Amino acid sequence: MTPSQPPLLAVQKLEAWYGRSHILQGIDLEVHAGEIVCLIGRNGAGKTTIMRSIMGLMGRTRGSVLFDGVSLLGLPPHRRFHQGLAYVFEERRIVPGLTVLENLRLGILASGRRAREQELIDEVAQTFPRLKERLAQVAVTMSGGEQQMLAIARAMVAHPKLVMLDEPSEGIMPVLVDEMFALFAAWKRAGKTLLLVEQNVELALSIADRAYIVDQGCIAHHAGAAELLADREIQERYCSV
Repeated sequence: MTPSQPPLLAVQKLEAWYGRSHILQGIDLEVHAGEIVCLIGRNGAGKTTIMRSIMGLMGRTRGSVLFDGVSLLGLPPHRRFHQGLAYVFEERRIVPGLTVLENLRLGILASGRRAREQELIDEVAQTFPRLKERLAQVAVTMSGGEQQMLAIARAMVAHPKLVMLDEPSEGIMPVLVDEMFALFAAWKRAGKTLLLVEQNVELALSIADRAYIVDQGCIAHHAGAAELLADREIQERYCSV
């Protein structure tokens, strides 16, 4: 990250509603190219709603979302995807009945990179050896952790400028969580940009550059990840169950 450069993602005064419920109360955050930024806080604080709003998945929002200098307001989710913004849902959304390879091909088709299909599949096989062994397997028969890897790989074949990951460690056995976060750390070293929602606060902060604490639809605190990792008091105040 070069501080003098404008952020890749700049969110200002973002508000969002579910029906009549006013969930986000004016969110300000930014992510610079090459950073890992995490959103932490208790369940129901509004973290996922922030991501859904950035991706254009909320019915009613207000505020400013600039991505790579372009306003995303009014753009549908698929247009935001083609701008270089990818979102990996907490529930993964693997397509039932399709193999691992077929799910990956859907991601490649959506990104408009069909001419590079084999190259992109080879990249996935190198990055995710577990998926390489299972390309012909029906995807939903894999373990939860392997399905999560597939969901991430399906997003990454588009070579997005920023990937938003919602609770990637949820329901996954520890050995796969360790593999996944080692991969995120490697991506950071390679200059990739991630916005991460994660309940495992210590793990998230161990690889992040900065973090925003979300509480009741507001940003309650913002600091460097190392500072927050050392601050047990603020973790207990905003992140403990």
